[in-house]
Amino acid sequence: MGKVSLEGIEFHAYHGVFSEEKILGNRFTVDIHVETDFKKAMLEDDLKETVDYGRLYKIAQAHMKEPVKLLEHLAHLMIQDILKTYPALKHISITIKKHNPALGGVVNYSVVTVQYPQDYV
Repeated sequence: MGKVSLEGIEFHAYHGVFSEEKILGNRFTVDIHVETDFKKAMLEDDLKETVDYGRLYKIAQAHMKEPVKLLEHLAHLMIQDILKTYPALKHISITIKKHNPALGGVVNYSVVTVQYPQDYV
């Protein structure tokens, strides 16, 4: 088993519960980690034998364009699409950071991490 990751993917998006978040949007950072068996990819130098992180990026990008209220739900939707694309994956972790959440004080990020299968059991 090995890990394929994308870290620090940045988007401007409109996720949140408050009306201001839906109008102004915010900066978000997404980290995606998946565990897969990529032994054949190592030996054969074949992208089809591993997880294409370009596809992972496109999944995250598509979901960041569709506003939702909760980051937990957003991460869940990403995991579901990753599993549709790569059903053999045994572990997926999505971390989403909302930069400078409007909480009335200085906060760098609000952060949610959802993991498959742990959070699905």
